[in-house]
Amino acid sequence: MKRKSLSFFYVSLGLLFTAVILKAVESAKGKYAHMLFNELFEDYSNALRPVEDTDKVLNVTLQITLSQIKDMDERNQILSAYLWIRQSWYDAYLKWDKDKYDGLDSIRIPSNLVWRPDIVLYNKADDDFSEPVNTNVVLRYDGKITWDAPAITKSSCVVDVSYFPFDSQQCNLTFGSWTYNGNQVDIINSLDSGDLSDFVEDVEWEIHGMPAVKNVITYGCCSEPYPDVTFTLILKRKSSFYIFNLLLPCILISFLAPLGFYLPADSGEKVSLGVTVLLALTVFQLMVAEIMPPSENVPLIGKYYIATMTMITASTALTIIIMNLHHCGSEAKPVPQWARVVILDYMSKIFFVYDVGENCTSPKREKEEECRFEGDDGCQRRQKEIRSPLSNRNDDCNLREKLNGNLRGVHSVNVRETVNCCSCYKMLIKNIEYIANCIRDHKANRAKGIEWKKVAKVMDRFFMWIFFVMVFFMSVLIIGKAA
Repeated sequence: MKRKSLSFFYVSLGLLFTAVILKAVESAKGKYAHMLFNELFEDYSNALRPVEDTDKVLNVTLQITLSQIKDMDERNQILSAYLWIRQSWYDAYLKWDKDKYDGLDSIRIPSNLVWRPDIVLYNKADDDFSEPVNTNVVLRYDGKITWDAPAITKSSCVVDVSYFPFDSQQCNLTFGSWTYNGNQVDIINSLDSGDLSDFVEDVEWEIHGMPAVKNVITYGCCSEPYPDVTFTLILKRKSSFYIFNLLLPCILISFLAPLGFYLPADSGEKVSLGVTVLLALTVFQLMVAEIMPPSENVPLIGKYYIATMTMITASTALTIIIMNLHHCGSEAKPVPQWARVVILDYMSKIFFVYDVGENCTSPKREKEEECRFEGDDGCQRRQKEIRSPLSNRNDDCNLREKLNGNLRGVHSVNVRETVNCCSCYKMLIKNIEYIANCIRDHKANRAKGIEWKKVAKVMDRFFMWIFFVMVFFMSVLIIGKAA
């Protein structure tokens, strides 16, 4: 027990001694850092380029790390991104012998105390011209300065929305010195592309690369070359949001338009359905127009909306024309012969359109089948039974006229009664024939209107399938073209 307490005491004493030594070393480091800082910046000026020979080029190494895409404003064509900009260069006047300062090899000082290259974003689209973030720089004993600064940039980006929402965009970030030419400050790529290791995944865009290219441009104002580094941000839009909120509702609504031809003409809702679908698509078209820039390139989904709206407008116009055919009454002209052959005989069988008010199990069909089952003799027998009373009475009347001719003058009273009876039968037959003619004319006029209704119904069914096929192929075409 005594040995354990003694060993614990020695361990505690050793830890305390180590902490004291480390604190002394740290205080010594701080002492040498103050001494170094005072000696370095005693006669230093951050206004001039830090080279011993003014004809010598100062190389600045540039590295860009993309952290996050804040926003892509397609309408104003502005990309907002959160970047980490690392610049490193050598300052000829900020060197020291680390052995003289107890092995101190680097210090961290405010960036505004040293000379900094004026590297800016050329295609900046922000009206904020504030100075860069005044973060510290790391100064090494050999004069190398490393400056890491975060920045929220707004750059102009030419947006091509031809294939929206299945589009890809390429946005350039061009960095270069604003006042120094290539003979004074040269920019070197640290990597062949931007650093994407710390990128935060975006909900709308996928990053497919960020290649970097160095350009040397001679502007018209000056004869000296001006180097710059252009980082091309390759973006691919995640289209799931727009498919479920803009494209899929449009496809479903467009499939409602052909169903307007299937509605009964007497319902009074055929034109209303077409107008309602047209208004719904107009709302979606306005939503897309608010997102897209007002350019000549119409987006793919906008073309689909326009084509669908044109189709629905044509279907509504055809519906109005077909309804006029449906409501042709007895005063209309008869159906032309070519229409009877093409529409009533052939197209009605192709599209399974029966007579108005008739289907495959109607009573009329059942009577026809029953008549066929009994045969022609049965049908003729029924017709004879219907006509027999009148024919018998006509025969009786003729027979009585013959008898009256033979027995004239024998029984005058009976002859007079027989003549009166025959005249009554003749008046009755005339009245029945008049009523039959009226019913026959009424049926003929009604049949004329029924024929026009059947023509309208066949045309409705024909255009319904035509527009169904058009909507299907338009939907497949837009998906295939986007893929």
